Amino acid sequence: MYDDAQADWAEQFPGFVQYGWGPTVHAEKWNGRHAMFGWFFIMCTAYAKGHGLIPDADMALDFSKWGTLATISGKETITNERAIILIANAHFFAVSLMATICPLPFNDTLLLDPNHPNYEATKARNDQPFGYLPAFKLGLTEEAEMINGRLAMLGIISLIGYTAVSGKDMINIVNEWVGGAYF
Repeated sequence: MYDDAQADWAEQFPGFVQYGWGPTVHAEKWNGRHAMFGWFFIMCTAYAKGHGLIPDADMALDFSKWGTLATISGKETITNERAIILIANAHFFAVSLMATICPLPFNDTLLLDPNHPNYEATKARNDQPFGYLPAFKLGLTEEAEMINGRLAMLGIISLIGYTAVSGKDMINIVNEWVGGAYF
């Protein structure tokens, strides 16, 4: 079934496939990496909140100093904590974007470059799907990265679902899930 989806995608969008977009191993790898970083960032934010590292976390931004940034969430101004988290996420997005546009020679690029000398080797590696459950290999292996990425993506989806149902903040839910270890 997955092979059929990949073949159908490749037939309909050959231009995207050459860059690693769509239902590809390369795209899954990068989505997993972003989900793992998301968890790292959530845990760091919970730690910072629990240990008072965010200055004046509950203070609302002053509209006269911050302008429309202070009212991103509607008519009420956002808190200092939310602004710091927003700026950190915008910074990470900008760094990721720059890594995509001009990657370093040793980086695994987000988009495959058909003109790169290692393109065929990278494409051949990415044409081999890992299946529903990759082989369990310890260490810094692609199989371990796939399993960790899939678990991180599943966890993020679970967190978003639980947030929608309960109406609680994500940071508070993560703190509950770890038994109040953060705050």
